[in-house]
Amino acid sequence: MTTRAGFVALIGEPNAGKSTLTNRMVGAKVSIVTHKVQTTRARIRGVAMEGDAQIVFVDTPGLFKPRRRLDRAMVAAAWGGAADADIIVLLVEAHRGITEGVARIIEGLADIGKGRTVALAINKIDRVKSEVLLKLAADLNQKYEFANTFMISAERGHGVDHLREWLAAELPEGPWLYPEDQIADLPLRMIAAEMTREKLTLRLHQELPYQLTVETENWEERKDGSAKIDQIIYVMRDGHKGIVLGNRGETIKAISKAAREELEEFLGRRVHLFLQVKVRENWMEESERFSQIGLDFKDGN
Repeated sequence: MTTRAGFVALIGEPNAGKSTLTNRMVGAKVSIVTHKVQTTRARIRGVAMEGDAQIVFVDTPGLFKPRRRLDRAMVAAAWGGAADADIIVLLVEAHRGITEGVARIIEGLADIGKGRTVALAINKIDRVKSEVLLKLAADLNQKYEFANTFMISAERGHGVDHLREWLAAELPEGPWLYPEDQIADLPLRMIAAEMTREKLTLRLHQELPYQLTVETENWEERKDGSAKIDQIIYVMRDGHKGIVLGNRGETIKAISKAAREELEEFLGRRVHLFLQVKVRENWMEESERFSQIGLDFKDGN
C-alpha cells in the first residue's frame, strides 16, 4: 500500500470559513467556529483520512492588517503555517469577492507560494448566482495561477469531498504523520480552553471578543472515568470581570454549562468543569499567555 501524508494550510481573511472547513474535513470539532471574526489564534491542526492519504490541516488565523502585538503574532502564525505546508488553499467568500484583504493575501502568495501547490476554494457559494461565481473564479485566476479551483460550501458540505479527494492525491508519498485515530495534535488542555473561549465569544459577542483568554490550569483524571477540569478566564479590567460573571453569576453559569456539555460530547465521558475569572491588565503583553495559546511572543514585535 502506497501511503501519502502532508500538511495543508488553509489561509484567507477572518471569517472566510477556514475553521468550518477544517471541522467538516476532519469530521469533528477541532477548531472553534463563531460568527465573530478572528476567533482562531493558534495553528490548530486537524487530521483527516482520505483513502490511503493522511491530510493534516493547518487552520491558520485569518490574515488581516495587524494593529497590536497579538494581531501581529496571529498574522505571523498564519503566514508561518502557509510556509510550512505542502499545499496551500486560499479561501475566498463568494459574496464578498476580491476585497482589499484578499488582494493583499494574493500579493503575499507571490512570494510564499513559490514551489508549492496553491489551490483556490470559493466558499459560501449558496450566497451568489452562478454567473457571479464564474466571473470571480476567472478574476482570481487572472491574479494568481492556482493549481485548481473549487466551489464549496464548508457549512453545508457542498464540494468538500471533491476538494478532500484532490488534496489527498496531491500530497507527497510517505508514511502517515499521526496515528490513524488521532484528529488533532493540540493538547487536550488547549482544545478544552478553546471550547470555553468559543462559548464566551458567542455569549459576549457585543463586549469582549478580544480582551479575554482562557487557560486550562488543571486536568485531573478521576477513578470513575470522568475528568475534573479547572480553567481560568483572564480579562483585562475589573469591569470585564463583571460582564463575564453576569448578574448573580448567571452568565458564567450558562457559559460553563455550554462548555461542559460540548467537552463531554467531544471526550465521550463526564466532565466536571470549574471556571474562575481573573483580572490581568497586561495579559496581551505577557509571553507566557502567548505560548499558552500556541503563538510566538517574538512574532508580535
